[in-house]
Amino acid sequence: MLELRQVCKKFNLKQAAELQRQDPRIKGRFFHALKDFDLRFEQGEVLGLLGANGAGKTSLLRILSTALKADSGDILFEGQNIQQTLADYRRKIGFLSGTTGLYERLTGYENLAYFARLYGLNQVQLANRIKALSDLLGLKSFINRRLSDYSTGMKQRVAIARCVLHSPKLVILDEPTTGLDIVAKEVILKFIESMQADNVSIIFSTHDMAEVERLCQRVCIIDKGHNIFTGSIETLKQQTGELFLQQALFGLIHSEDATDVSLC
Repeated sequence: MLELRQVCKKFNLKQAAELQRQDPRIKGRFFHALKDFDLRFEQGEVLGLLGANGAGKTSLLRILSTALKADSGDILFEGQNIQQTLADYRRKIGFLSGTTGLYERLTGYENLAYFARLYGLNQVQLANRIKALSDLLGLKSFINRRLSDYSTGMKQRVAIARCVLHSPKLVILDEPTTGLDIVAKEVILKFIESMQADNVSIIFSTHDMAEVERLCQRVCIIDKGHNIFTGSIETLKQQTGELFLQQALFGLIHSEDATDVSLC
């Protein structure tokens, strides 16, 4: 369904000479966030994107969302290069970034109705879709309140509803449960499970290993802009000789030969 081939992304830096001693990804005046990144992702799969802060996860997700453009390499979606079918690709994906992107002066319903119209839904379609998502994400008790009165968890639920209003085939989530209480987190995890049951493909980044073990068929581990592992959780544990996912992740990232590991 989705395939990345040798994807690279670099950023121009100021004062690079001082930083170069601190990070091997800095060469000259550029920071190489992703280097020769390969990944294959199947229809209906839930893939967990793991790695330390600054490893390149957000850069990768923003490239997949088309908020950023890769410097080189190819990204294929359903067999077609996304740069050649950009408008069609964007209609088929949903993206949740680190910020909600919602309007504080509007109610939750007004926010969703506004974005539904941008997605091309008519009045009947948007009303039906908002009702369905309100049921799944537990929005009904506060959806008609102004967003400025919402808690963090409430806003996140509305933001997730916004990114799937158009029923995308691929959903990209950047740390969807960070900072949420256990109630809001459970609502979102159950919603991800419901999307998986509907054969929606999901790729999400997280630091919560319990979420990964609950939701993911496979994981992709990024270290310093490289894909150092793609495979099942069980394969990762066997590869590292660890019983727990967090220790397996830590051990792989810090192993001397980590960049040579790649399992599919």
